Amino acid sequence: MQRLAQQRGLGAGAQGAGTGAKAFSVPKAPLSSSRPARLARQVIANVATGPRPAAKAVQVNMLDEGFDGAGGNKGLFTSTNPEMRRVVPDDVAGRVKVKVVYTVLEAQYQSALSSAVKAINASNKTVCFEIVGYLLEELRDPENFATFQQDLASANVFIGSLIFIEELAEKIVEAVAPVRDRLDACVIFPSMPAVMKLNKLGTFSMAQLGQSKSMIGEFIKSARKNNDNFEEGLLKLVRTLPKVLKYLPSDKAQDARNFVQSLQYWLGGNSENLQNFLLTIAGEYVPALKGVTFQIADPELFPEVGIWHPMATTMYEDLKEYLNWYDTRRDVEFAKDAPVVGLVMQRSHLVTGDEGHYAGVVMELEARGAKVVPVFAGGLDFSAPVKKFFYDPLGSGKAFVDCCVSLTGFALVGGPARQDAPKAIEALKELNVPYLVSLPLVFQTTEEWLGSELGVHPVQVALQVALPELDGALEPIVFAGRDSNTGKSHSLPDRVASLCMRAINWAKLRKKANAEKKLAITVFSFPPDKGNVGTAAYLNVFGSIFRVLRELRKEGYDVGLLPASQDELIQSVLQAKEARFNSSDLNIAYRMPVSEYTKLCEYSEALEENWGKPPGQLNSQGNDLLIFGKQFGNVFIGVQPTFGYEGDPMRLLFSRSASPHHGFAAYYTFLEKVFKADAVLHFGTHGSLEFMPGKQVGMSGVCYPDSLIGSIPNLYYYAANNPSEATIAKRRSYANTISYLTPPAENAGLYKGLKELKELISSYQSMRDSGRAEQITATIIETARQCNLDKDVALPPAEDAGSLDQEARDLVIGNVYRKLMEIESRLLPCGLHIVGVPPTAEEAVATLVNIAELDRPDQKPEPILGLPGILARSIGRDIESIYAGSNKGVLADVDLLQRITAATRVCVREFVKDRTGLDGRIGTNFLTTLVKFTGLYVDPWVRALQGSEFAAADRLELVTVFRYLEFCLEQVVKDNELGALKEALEGRYTEPGPGGDPIRNPSVLPTGKNIHALDPQSIPTAAALKSARIIVERLLVREKDNNGGKWPETIALVLWGTDNIKTYGESLAQVMMMVGVKPVADSLGRVNKLEVIPLEELGRPRVDVVVNCSGVFRDLFVNQMLLLDRAIKLAAEQDEPDEMNFVRKHARQQAAEMGMSLRDAATRVFSNSSGSYSSNVNLAVENSSWSDESQLQEMYLKRKSFAFNSDRPGAGGEEGRDIFERALKTVDVTFQNLDSSEISLTDVSHYFDSDPTKLVQGLRSDGKAPSSYIADTTTANAQVRTLGETVRLDARTKLLNPKWYEGMLSSGYEGVREIQKRLTNTMGWSATSGQVDNWVYDEANSTFIEDPEMAARLMDANPNSFRKLVATFLEANGRGYWEASEEKLERLRQMYADVEDKIEGVE
Repeated sequence: MQRLAQQRGLGAGAQGAGTGAKAFSVPKAPLSSSRPARLARQVIANVATGPRPAAKAVQVNMLDEGFDGAGGNKGLFTSTNPEMRRVVPDDVAGRVKVKVVYTVLEAQYQSALSSAVKAINASNKTVCFEIVGYLLEELRDPENFATFQQDLASANVFIGSLIFIEELAEKIVEAVAPVRDRLDACVIFPSMPAVMKLNKLGTFSMAQLGQSKSMIGEFIKSARKNNDNFEEGLLKLVRTLPKVLKYLPSDKAQDARNFVQSLQYWLGGNSENLQNFLLTIAGEYVPALKGVTFQIADPELFPEVGIWHPMATTMYEDLKEYLNWYDTRRDVEFAKDAPVVGLVMQRSHLVTGDEGHYAGVVMELEARGAKVVPVFAGGLDFSAPVKKFFYDPLGSGKAFVDCCVSLTGFALVGGPARQDAPKAIEALKELNVPYLVSLPLVFQTTEEWLGSELGVHPVQVALQVALPELDGALEPIVFAGRDSNTGKSHSLPDRVASLCMRAINWAKLRKKANAEKKLAITVFSFPPDKGNVGTAAYLNVFGSIFRVLRELRKEGYDVGLLPASQDELIQSVLQAKEARFNSSDLNIAYRMPVSEYTKLCEYSEALEENWGKPPGQLNSQGNDLLIFGKQFGNVFIGVQPTFGYEGDPMRLLFSRSASPHHGFAAYYTFLEKVFKADAVLHFGTHGSLEFMPGKQVGMSGVCYPDSLIGSIPNLYYYAANNPSEATIAKRRSYANTISYLTPPAENAGLYKGLKELKELISSYQSMRDSGRAEQITATIIETARQCNLDKDVALPPAEDAGSLDQEARDLVIGNVYRKLMEIESRLLPCGLHIVGVPPTAEEAVATLVNIAELDRPDQKPEPILGLPGILARSIGRDIESIYAGSNKGVLADVDLLQRITAATRVCVREFVKDRTGLDGRIGTNFLTTLVKFTGLYVDPWVRALQGSEFAAADRLELVTVFRYLEFCLEQVVKDNELGALKEALEGRYTEPGPGGDPIRNPSVLPTGKNIHALDPQSIPTAAALKSARIIVERLLVREKDNNGGKWPETIALVLWGTDNIKTYGESLAQVMMMVGVKPVADSLGRVNKLEVIPLEELGRPRVDVVVNCSGVFRDLFVNQMLLLDRAIKLAAEQDEPDEMNFVRKHARQQAAEMGMSLRDAATRVFSNSSGSYSSNVNLAVENSSWSDESQLQEMYLKRKSFAFNSDRPGAGGEEGRDIFERALKTVDVTFQNLDSSEISLTDVSHYFDSDPTKLVQGLRSDGKAPSSYIADTTTANAQVRTLGETVRLDARTKLLNPKWYEGMLSSGYEGVREIQKRLTNTMGWSATSGQVDNWVYDEANSTFIEDPEMAARLMDANPNSFRKLVATFLEANGRGYWEASEEKLERLRQMYADVEDKIEGVE
């Protein structure tokens, strides 16, 4: 099929990088008077968005977005003017004038529609058109919306297409519905159902969409029933319906045919098709043209799928034909083994003449020596052209392309409304090449994106980043911008160059022999100390690297002379374990002179603002920058430098994070330009690269993660339970995140006095009715007090035991027993995981027990009941009532729950035993096989319960739960961690999988998948909302009971990214429940609507909130942050008494004090500024770089006070310290969630980093400390504990628990660091909350310092971490958090001196 000549224009900048790209001016945004000018950022005034071209720099204020023509700032995502899309006839000259108003999702039709109208106006003697177009996003602006309504009032025809954003779809309905009957025609192409119902062409209507008996109505019903993709189904219908309708005589059929034909013209998209479309609608439905006949051609049809090339004169429908043309071209030559890149495109861009950005990518790839197969689809199933054109044309079944790059931004199967990830994954697994999805800007112009801190519009992130990730997509690079005048797309040369280099480098991994490939393994060292090299969450890093290297050697990689053991590997990288970090005693792999660095690192000059001239003070010696690490053949193991500012209290106070330092930039420059790595493997969770400053998503060339990673394919081993930060690494450092398992979990068990207590309680139960009961009770009370349980359980004096009656004694014993069982049954990961070593069958038991405990009502194909619930029902009890009794300390219920737990463990253990082979791993158990052969086999769960009180448990329910556990067991012990790495290094596709908690969501397993998060618009789910109600109720009731019957007025809480992914939005839902607003899904299942819960239904006041979102949550869920802001503002606007609506009460007070509107005063959603993460309190504590607590509190206030306002959605985080402080002054309760057994309060520093407890106390006018609570939803029996209770539970189950610390010490060097980290994090809680008891430090000192044998083990295994451990005890005392005797302190000082001498090599 011949391409139209005018479709040939390549658009601005389409020539490819560095080939005379057209420049445009970046408008100067006014600097906000409330912000210092130093926050303005240098941006290059060139279509290229990076620092590489030598071009004049201009000042663009990175804070102010959505600047309008008058220079004001409306805080919107786009400020384009719809008037640019208005075409008015020069001279009506007696013709009928038809006015058309259209609204579309993106601007690709703007040029073709304008051209079509101008062509008609210039040549048609009967009719002329006035047309004006609105981009959907422009309707957020009240002025634009008013103009839109005015235009509709005088319009003849309204056209809408791809209206899939709920709140804007509602605006369309609000504006169009009142004038629909007056309009001559209303034509809506695939959109939300509510908008589709506006269709009106004569008698054709979709007003009863999905209900009528019409052909289209029946189709919609069937599509919903079969869960088909709505738009794709409609397009299929369009392809078949005209043939049928043609022969139907009625007017109805003719109107339906006109609708379908209109859609064909629209999809055809070129000027001729759109002229015929407009003339068809005008001729058939505008009364003034009744009886006029226009010459109208049938729609010009284009192939549904095909191959397009900017230099070809036709679209090809056969790969052989295309290659015949391609291989005979004379304008370009390719090497024999040139990589082949498959491109995927949208046909609509090609037919509307908006293909300049596609041409730019094709030309750039070819200029860099790659062959290209650019395919397209007319519908939304892009897997069809992939299957048809990306395989060997000779029929071998092998992939013809070496890398697949989608330029659509959409999921492979499905459009903006829905996707079919399983179908996409199936197609991509079969193709088995790297899969990249790049983005053209949709809702912003190039200038707006360049000036935005957020980067890509949040709706585009949800549709075109999050959804493709579910298919396994990598590298969301913005490759195309949009011209603000013409609406046309243009390639961004430096972004296209980056995309093409990266795609070619992925493709080269398929071509290059393993022996020639160079791999850079990067390990982390945080905080910067010699004892911390190889830091990663729950991973034995060097043990894993050693295993990886041996595996690569088998695959033919050159790994040089490999050390004999992991200890020798550690030695060779550290050079000497005793070496000091800041000296050159880490092994120096390369010295980079400053002259080489400035020549090779194109952005080095930009770092001087923060760090001065190179080489600077970090990772340097003399005039050289030092690269630490060790090379083994073609594998380099390097140590990533740290942020660099963690030890500088002044830098930690900056509200925005500093750029990388010269040493950091030199490290990545070395990997790419000197070592010339074919791939980098970042080893473990997590490093600093992805958290460097820059846009949140869709980075430009001046964003540091993009500059640092350069063109190297990035592989990243990431903990399976941390999908949120893995997603940041995926989006900001272009990583293929390969999941690894956390260590096998075990129950914490009991030890020392706690074990003795349990034995005493058993004695009490057997002698409860005897005369010895009083004496045993007194002993239990005394022992519990010695174990420091008196803080958690109300204990009477031991001498009062005799005066207690049996009921009172039972209650005391019941509460002690409950606390013991809480400690004993808590899951904790033991030891550290080694990549590629799955747990044994025995190690999987505790995990399976926890999986078995949960009810799974939404499980397909049938709901699964939790094992405890099944056992409880077998004795006529309900598990929830047993939980409730146990929580209150009812001795009988505590004991029954313990028996149910024990029976559950026995059942699971028997089940696993039957499936365990001789090697201790899952396999064939010969004894089981033999018994089955004899016919005497009894199911293990039946065996386990025989003769017990639970023997009557429902067999069918047991079979269902154990069938599920069988699947889970296979997943737990299966793993592809090494396999996925090897496949990725060979340039193959890594299958995607969700990250999260394997207990809540076993589909996280097996590991070795490319981790993805979830569709951000899918949360909170109905199940999350249900769980949130329970937790909020328990929290409010507990605080009311503790506070003299008064409800808390304000709760300050934290939203974490990973928690909300794992729980599908539970903590997000908690905030909404507190303010009494319910989130509601739209017609496509996306959560973006709200309903106020009436006070009568709520049964309590609306509680005010101060929500602090982690930087990671902000990056992943900015849409839900804006939804949250809408919910809080909605609560504030309810006309209710102050005593029943604390949100309104406080917002009114603050509005009066600050002279602002109620809505602005109800701002309660805060985070860091874009591109910054954490309050830095954790960095200060970890590095002892703070003077007093006020300094930590100032860090928190400066860095966490950026407000997110749904009325200014495009503004991102705006400084809002004043309203932040005023809101915090009203806080009565601080609150956080724990959702996973693997990560608790002292495992990571994030939790105390976000704790404002002491800060609130300082801000409150009465100086009262707020209550602090932690919700623990890690088990089926969810708990709300005080912060103090949780810190104590954490200390008892981990830091002070021999099972935990011996498990850690089994990993030697890395285990010591884990112990030291827990103590440092414990001190962090002292600093932010004051909720750590003195005995915790005492016991830790007794365990690790006063035991000479233990101290010697720690010092030998990792002297640097041991030194930090000793220093932390001394620091805790010095800061007043631990009262210790002079004798203890003197011993610590002497020990510190001894370890210093050892590190220095002093005998």
